[in-house]
Amino acid sequence: MGRDVPAPRAIATAVLIAVSVLIAIYVVYLLRKPIGWLLIATFLAVALSGPVNLLQRHMKRGFAITLVYLGMLLVPIAIGAVVIPPIVTGAEDLASNAPQYARDVADFVDENERLQQVNEDYDITTKLEEEAGKLPAKIGDAAGVLRDVGLGIVNSVFALITILILTAFMLGGGRRWIEAGLRYLPPERAQRTRRVIDRSARAVGNYVAGALFQATLAGITSYIVLTILGVPFAEPLALVIFFLDLIPMVGATIGAIIVGVFTLFGGDFPTDTIIWTVWSIVYQQAENNLVQPQIQKRAVDINPFLVVVSVLFGGTLLGILGALMAVPVAASIQIAIREYADARGIKPRSPPPDEQPPPEAPAQAPPDAPPAPA
Repeated sequence: MGRDVPAPRAIATAVLIAVSVLIAIYVVYLLRKPIGWLLIATFLAVALSGPVNLLQRHMKRGFAITLVYLGMLLVPIAIGAVVIPPIVTGAEDLASNAPQYARDVADFVDENERLQQVNEDYDITTKLEEEAGKLPAKIGDAAGVLRDVGLGIVNSVFALITILILTAFMLGGGRRWIEAGLRYLPPERAQRTRRVIDRSARAVGNYVAGALFQATLAGITSYIVLTILGVPFAEPLALVIFFLDLIPMVGATIGAIIVGVFTLFGGDFPTDTIIWTVWSIVYQQAENNLVQPQIQKRAVDINPFLVVVSVLFGGTLLGILGALMAVPVAASIQIAIREYADARGIKPRSPPPDEQPPPEAPAQAPPDAPPAPA
């Protein structure tokens, strides 16, 4: 009996589908940059819709969007005013004091017999002093590096402006676009889709607000501790804690390790490092058990495993920004899946009841027993 041979039409259809999929993937690859900008703009529009809606109660929506934009643009200016001066001052101090540091190292080596032998074999201190003497002259090279970094920032301005324009359009007319699109769906499906969009937007807004509050609290408390300990660059390090704390699960730990390295160079080592380590452990326990659960409760409760996986995927696709967006995006996907399951009547099976012995029948009095007293 001969085998069934696929019809030429079926083969042509399969080939056409495969080619179409490959072309679509290639087009998405070519458009990966604007698609990424569009995703970022969508996330910003959802995150900023909360304050815009709050201000809209007292003014027109266009003016509310303008005020929110001004506040958002003032943030990097304030960060630069806090971070740049200490870094510049520290670099200048390091360059000017490098020869003295090299002499201190040479004196320390001269007082140690084993280090003296190593120095005689490899002439380390002489080379160190020569390089330290060249360091002040290399400040000009560092300025050139900063100039190149500045050019890179200027080249990114176009992307930033594009994202902000897309975000402004979404804030201004995004809701109207959604309602216009829902008119093409059947009433029941449109209502279900509207419910998914509203719940997702609320989850994203709550998560972003809670994450910002959590990161701000971490930055302020870290700044207070670093200032009390007298650790240098307390303001920039507090900002590092703030930004890294926005990354779920691992950001706070990475920030604590980075700051811990700086405590090694403080004036009271190892006391500063020990105090900072103990403080970081205690604070992260409080954050993970008190602050973070409240944020997850206000948004959507997501399994920690899914949080880690979403952060890995988001970080791989869009870098740090993708890691920041991962959890609210995962929350939105979870909301959509739950809504789909409810619409299809798909519900988890209840666990089997525990096998318990049947209840015993109440004991009955024998027929000849006297009646109980009233």
